[in-house]
Amino acid sequence: MHRALCIHPTDQLLDTLHKHHKLPGLEILTCAGGVEAVRLLRQRAVDVVLTDPATPVAEDLALAREIRAIRPGVRLIVLAPATSPEDVIEALKTSVFACFSSPIDLAEVAEMVAAAIADDHWTDGIEVVSGLPHWVTLRVSCRLLTAERLVRFMTEYQSDVPGGDRDLLMTAFREMLINAMEHGAAFNPEKVVEVTAAHTARAIVYHFRDPGSGFDREDLAHAAKTSLADDVLASAIRRAEEGRRPGGFGMLLVKQIVDELVYNERGNEVIMIKHTA
Repeated sequence: MHRALCIHPTDQLLDTLHKHHKLPGLEILTCAGGVEAVRLLRQRAVDVVLTDPATPVAEDLALAREIRAIRPGVRLIVLAPATSPEDVIEALKTSVFACFSSPIDLAEVAEMVAAAIADDHWTDGIEVVSGLPHWVTLRVSCRLLTAERLVRFMTEYQSDVPGGDRDLLMTAFREMLINAMEHGAAFNPEKVVEVTAAHTARAIVYHFRDPGSGFDREDLAHAAKTSLADDVLASAIRRAEEGRRPGGFGMLLVKQIVDELVYNERGNEVIMIKHTA
């Protein structure tokens, strides 16, 4: 039996958690506020704590430190009315599991709760190397769950980008991050990828560095050049003839979303740039 504690939850959140197909039998405890949550956690163990969606991030992080003193292994998911880059950096430093701000996608919250519960041997896996509102550098363990958590944090970090543009940008970010973890580290959790996100006056810049030996540039030569059906089909045929698995379509999507994509000579570092002005 797994257990979650929701602090001052909405009826909609409770209903979503109860009905989610990945959370059968989840016991959900509720309380009115942080003081009551700390008192309850002294008596009962839980897997996940979801904060009050009406309280600011700073208050949630103060509560997180109290909770960790009582239940070190608990996963804390912050729900907040708004976030800033400073909030996201502090959440990462506090080893929060995930962070959501309004408007909150309740189905995505439920997915994150399910992921938190399913990871029996969770360790944070995200280290803040440099944390500034305009420049954050992270060392990230090469696990798919860590990648999904980082995408969620980066979504909040880029909260000043309009919703539709931000979704596309995060699609490209996720693709590059997964590529680095898969091809640069074979999803070995003992290895790390270094990720930097920076804002300039005219652009959003991401830098990815993986621990691998780089990539064969022939892989790019065999990727589809455009999204036209003929190019996609030709790429698939070429790769099949050479015994390669289907691929290259994620990179095609990235190239359509961002403005510049630059690799180093070795092929284990890439800079992704999206112009904002």
